Amino acid sequence: MEGFFGVVMVLTLLVIVFVIMGIKIVRQGYNYTIEYFGRFTTVATPGFNFFTPFLYRVGRKVNMMEQVLDIPGQEIITKDNAMISTDGVVFFQVLDAAKAAYEVSDLYNAILNLVTTNLRTVMGSMDLDETLSKRDEINARLLSVVDDATTPWGVKITRVEVKDIRPPHDIVDAMARQMKAEREKRATILEAEGEKTAEILRSEGEKQANILEAEGRREAAFRDAEAREREAEAEAKATEMVSNAIAGGNAQAINYFIAQDYVKTVEAFAKSPNAKTILFPVEATQLIGTLGGIGELAKEALGDSESTTVVPGRPPRTGR
Repeated sequence: MEGFFGVVMVLTLLVIVFVIMGIKIVRQGYNYTIEYFGRFTTVATPGFNFFTPFLYRVGRKVNMMEQVLDIPGQEIITKDNAMISTDGVVFFQVLDAAKAAYEVSDLYNAILNLVTTNLRTVMGSMDLDETLSKRDEINARLLSVVDDATTPWGVKITRVEVKDIRPPHDIVDAMARQMKAEREKRATILEAEGEKTAEILRSEGEKQANILEAEGRREAAFRDAEAREREAEAEAKATEMVSNAIAGGNAQAINYFIAQDYVKTVEAFAKSPNAKTILFPVEATQLIGTLGGIGELAKEALGDSESTTVVPGRPPRTGR
C-alpha cells in the first residue's frame, strides 16, 4: 500500500509540473511566437496560453508597442558639394509578430541601416538651402521610402524626423553675413518707400494748399472786381447827378469835382512816408465851404425840401 501511494504522489507531481511547464503568460504589449520542434506554428497573444511542454516552445518575444530608434549622426554631401552633419529619429510599430521575427534577421539594425542609407540619398539629392528649409519634405520622402521597404517585415513606420542639420562653420558665417545683408537691404527698401510716401503726401498737401490759395485769390479778385464795379456805378451815378445839376443852372455842382480832387490830394499828402507836417495852401474854411456846396447839391438832387443843411461857419439854411 505504501508503494502504491508513493507512485500516485509521483505521478501527481509529474502532472502538476507538466501543466506548469505548458502554461505561457504573455504580458500586455508583447506577442510570443510558438514553435513546434523549431517550426513556427502560432502566435501567443497577451494573457493566459497553454501549450504542450517539450513539443512546443516560445521562439521570439516581439514588442508590439510603438518604438523609437535613434539615427546616429553622419556626414552627408549635398548636391552643391556642401558637407553637413545630421541625425534623426524613427518611430515604428510591429504589426505582424511572425514576419518581424522570421522575415528579417535583426529588425532594429535593419531599420537603422535602411533609414541611414535613404537619408543620405534624399539629402544628397538636394542643395544646402533646400536641406535647411525643406525638412518637412525630407521627412515625408523618408517616411514613404522606409515604410514601403519595411512592409514585408510586418513593421509600420509611423514617423521619420530629422533632428538636427549642422553645416560647416564657414558656411554658417557666410549665411549669417548673407542674412544680415538681406535684412539691411529690406530696411533700406522700407526706408526709401517711407520717404517716397512722405514726399508724395507732402506734394499732395502742397498741391491742395496751392489749389485752396488760388481759389482764395480768385474769390478775392471776384470780390474786388464786384466792389470796383459798384464803386464805378456809384461814381457814374454821382457824376450824372452833378452833370444834371450843372445843366439845370446850379453852379454849386462844380464844387463836387473840385472837392473830390482836393480830398484825393490831401489824402496823398497824408499817406506819404516822408510827410511829417502838412501845410495847407488854403484855409480850412474854403474846404468846409466846398463840402457845404456838395451837401446843398445832394439835397437838391434828392428833392428833400423839408431837410435843413447846416454848414459849419454859416447860419443854417432851409432848402430852395
